[in-house]
Parts: sequence; structure tokens; C-alpha cells
Amino acid sequence: MSERHPIIAITGSSGAGTTTVSRTFENIFRREGVKSAIVEGDSFHRYDRQEMKQRMAQAEKEGNNHFSHFGSENNLFGEIEKLFKTYAQNGTGRARKYLHNAEEAEPFNQEPGTFTPWEDLPAGTDILFYEGLHGAVVTPEHNIAQYPDLRVGVVPVINLEWIQKLWRDQHKRGYSTEAVTDTILRRMPDYVHYIVPQFAHTHVNFQRVPMVDTSNPFIARDIPSADESMVVIRFANPKGIDFQYLLSMIHDSWMSRANTIVVPGGKMEIAMQLIFTPFVWRMMERRKRALGG
Repeated sequence: MSERHPIIAITGSSGAGTTTVSRTFENIFRREGVKSAIVEGDSFHRYDRQEMKQRMAQAEKEGNNHFSHFGSENNLFGEIEKLFKTYAQNGTGRARKYLHNAEEAEPFNQEPGTFTPWEDLPAGTDILFYEGLHGAVVTPEHNIAQYPDLRVGVVPVINLEWIQKLWRDQHKRGYSTEAVTDTILRRMPDYVHYIVPQFAHTHVNFQRVPMVDTSNPFIARDIPSADESMVVIRFANPKGIDFQYLLSMIHDSWMSRANTIVVPGGKMEIAMQLIFTPFVWRMMERRKRALGG
């Protein structure tokens, strides 16, 4: 953690909906005049798309059917930890981009599924913002979770998470249901060992719960809408959270536990704005004091 160079990490598995949280923070940064260095977790995969396919095929030949992007062997945990530590110390670090599709790859004159070269973060940023799979990972070798000043988990109930992944991979990437199902099954051990434990280290968790039947996610025709969902928001430490204010500002919300508020799915982004704007204010005020201004 660092008062001078704060870090926010959004963590959740593929298809969980971390992009929504990222969009909310980008709006807060723009409105509050905060200059952020934005880093995507996919850029810390160890292998590009083509090499990953080759290594996955080799792993299957050797009897390993659980070779996935969620595990430690296929990610540069050391590089994430190094980036967070360096940024917390002096506001610098190195990162790269993973080019998911042709639109992202075109400006770099590269193929989709490849990485851009490593380069220095922009100078003079106020905050580092990470969004990806492993923002709060703790292993015997690495403790990434110790560095972010704010750790946010995005964790839909598992059937909804699968529906979101199935829909995205089928409609945006052209994968078959069978192919996506194989990916889900292959990732499950790493999901249990590397993704789920992170949510014990997050400060705030957002879990979307559908109010419609999702008992068989593999035949769902569409993703349950926000209005068909509730969002459970859990605070690891509720001290300082003005729950009465949140309840008054977000209609039809209620407290389910002393550290948990439940809001309608359609109000998730406004809830994030109300919750995280004060977090950012406090970070920027501590940074200002630490820098002597």
C-alpha cells in the first residue's frame, strides 16, 4: 500500500463482468481529474494466443486436461507483483497490452492475440488501475494482494458467470457451446485454487444474483438482464461506510447483514459511483498530504 502512489485492483474471472466496474472507475477518474495508469491483467499472460494453443495441445497429449489461463504456470505473477511494488514505491513500472481482436491490433500493425512490447507507464500518474484475473492473488511465491490500496472483487453466482462467458464467446468470438464448455471444465481446478481465494482478500465484493431460472446455463438463450438481478455488495470492513446514506440514495435496497447491502441490478453502477467516489477522494487527499501539498 502507498499513500503517494495508490493502486486499485479489480479482480474476477473471465466473463465475470469486471469491465463494468472498470467503466465506472474511468468515469470517476475523468470527473475528478485523476490521471490513471490503466493496466489489463490479460497482458500478464505468459503466452500469446498461438503459443497458448500449442502448449495446451501438448499438455493434453501428456494427460494434463487442466492447462488454463487461470493458473500460475501460464501467468507472470512475478511481473504483476513487481509492477505493483515498483509503482507503490515511486509511481513507475512497466507494462504491455494484449491485443484481443483485429480492432485493437490494427494501430500496432500486429496480429490479434499478440502482445505489444513492454514499455514504461506514463509519467506523472496519480493512481495505478489494474483490471484482470489476478489482482489479489497470494501464493507461496508471490503476494500480489499486499500492494493495492483498494481491492474489488466481481463475482457473479457461478451459473450466471458461465452464462455470461457462453454468450460472449459464442456471439463475439464464434465459439461453439461445446468449445466453451470444454474451456470451463479445463479451468475449474485453477478457478478453485487461484480465482476464488482472492475474494477473501478483497475490500469490496460485488456479486450479481439473477432472479430468473439459471439452473442450466448451457441452454440459456440470453444473459439475465440487470433488471432481472439483484447485486449483493459485501464490505470486508464496514467501518466508515455510510449504509444509511446508501439506502436512502438507492431505492429498493436493503441490508442483509451488518456488512452487506443488496441493491437492484439496474442500480449497480450508481451504487459503485456512490461507494467508490469517496474511496478515490480519500486516496487523492492522502496522496496530496504525502507529497507535501
